[in-house]
Amino acid sequence: MLNSLEELEELALEKKDLKRNSHEELRVCIGSSCAALNADVLLKDLKKEVKENGLEKRCKVKGVGCNGLCSEAIMVAHYHKEGDRESIYSFIDSSNTKDFIDTLNTNTPIKNKKCDKTKPFFTRQEKIVLENAGIVDPDDIDDYIAYGGYYAFYKALDDMTPQEVINEIKISGLRGRGGGGYPTGLKWDSVAKVDAPQKYIVCNGDEGDPGAFMDRAIMEADPHKIIEGMALAGYACGATKGYIYVRAEYPIAVQKLNKAIKQARKKGILGTQIADSGFSFDLEVRLGGGAFVCGEATALVTSIEGNRGNPRQKPPHLSDYGLWKSPTVLNNVETFANIAPIIKKGGEWFKSFGTEKSPGTKVFALTGHINNTGLVEVPMGITLRELIFEVGGGLPKGTKLKAIQTGGPSGGCIPIELLDTKVDYESLKEIGSIMGSGGLIVMDETSNMVEVARFFMDFCQSESCGKCVPCRVGTLELTQLLDKFIAKKATKSDYALLKNMCEVVQDTSLCGLGQTAPNPVLSTIKYFEEEYLEGIIND
Repeated sequence: MLNSLEELEELALEKKDLKRNSHEELRVCIGSSCAALNADVLLKDLKKEVKENGLEKRCKVKGVGCNGLCSEAIMVAHYHKEGDRESIYSFIDSSNTKDFIDTLNTNTPIKNKKCDKTKPFFTRQEKIVLENAGIVDPDDIDDYIAYGGYYAFYKALDDMTPQEVINEIKISGLRGRGGGGYPTGLKWDSVAKVDAPQKYIVCNGDEGDPGAFMDRAIMEADPHKIIEGMALAGYACGATKGYIYVRAEYPIAVQKLNKAIKQARKKGILGTQIADSGFSFDLEVRLGGGAFVCGEATALVTSIEGNRGNPRQKPPHLSDYGLWKSPTVLNNVETFANIAPIIKKGGEWFKSFGTEKSPGTKVFALTGHINNTGLVEVPMGITLRELIFEVGGGLPKGTKLKAIQTGGPSGGCIPIELLDTKVDYESLKEIGSIMGSGGLIVMDETSNMVEVARFFMDFCQSESCGKCVPCRVGTLELTQLLDKFIAKKATKSDYALLKNMCEVVQDTSLCGLGQTAPNPVLSTIKYFEEEYLEGIIND
């Protein structure tokens, strides 16, 4: 049991000393992308090979979360404590286990497998949320503590008032990373000011955008960081209970989170009278059925309550009337993963990254026609051009960029003429797209933009809860209209109706799903109108 900041610091030093006994580490990515290629078998084989060669004391083999470059899975990092050096190897499988033994014995790299750490994919990133990804063993709370984990939480309990925690988050300028971009400190402050016998902290891990896997990777790589962020939120707002809502399609994330919660309880980090502070807080994982609409705040809390995940009218807002009619803070995974670093290093430190109105960094899932498919964390304000052609490595040889889709089904399609747009909340909104949760799909010249719009509209139509008519009926009508353009059987009146229907659905739908569903259609009409006109038959 860790009953004070001093005990936590002593444990961290003890675990660091133990790590010094083994001079090297083999860090095997066991995130979903690598797990799909049998990373668990590779991890087991490497441990066996190291043991059989008598190298256990010298080298520790451990599983870690995704280091980002999913297109080169499975990835294994060989870390040398002397000189703090790391070599990363790509496209590894169980046939390479003996190669690592040779590397350990001869200190020479494996031929044709070494990844270039000097390329922009690595050097242009700035990791705050993902600082532990690829380094810390998500199954080992002691490993997290050895790298500074839970220090921010115990520091807050030891010498910060709840309001001081909130003030630091306000200073940081952190905005919700789930897509809305609402200031996190203001949200917390509104709940803290409500006098209520029960308050809740809820983490939205119900990531449903096509092509998005940021939150999944964070939960798999660093579950304790999410727990620490939620515990800090609980302390700041006066909440004693928290829920992490995760879609059931994320079994590895669910397993990591449940294990981390049990470990935190065993250490006394979760539970009653934490560190003899008088503060109590506990967490529970709740599974979602995969409904996209449950990413909306009111639908999500309704689902946790055991009801059908339908949204409701706002106000009242969650800060007054949330989970089980109690004041509730709801943030997404990435938002909570920013909290501990801010409390540890300060709000002004966080503001040194990004832009004035969009401070900090943003995690993106790069997918589509791009060389470096995977997960990246970059400072806000980076341009789309830099993100795609430097960090992302550009498009495969022989293909040309046509459009970039950001924000998932709620976002928009951006043409190449706007490649120098900065990636921040205001800049993307100005050109008809949104930041969203961080999905970024790159499309080449073979992409038909009407078909792209139809794909997202069909997704929204199938995911609509059906509660309100504009969304239930409007998304279906829009999908059918888009079919006519794809079949080149549309008329000029269909084109006018399409634009008008988008405005109606946008203005009259109950929740964010319906209100933003027309965005892909409107953005493709704005920037790729000729492809719609090609679908109109001559009168």
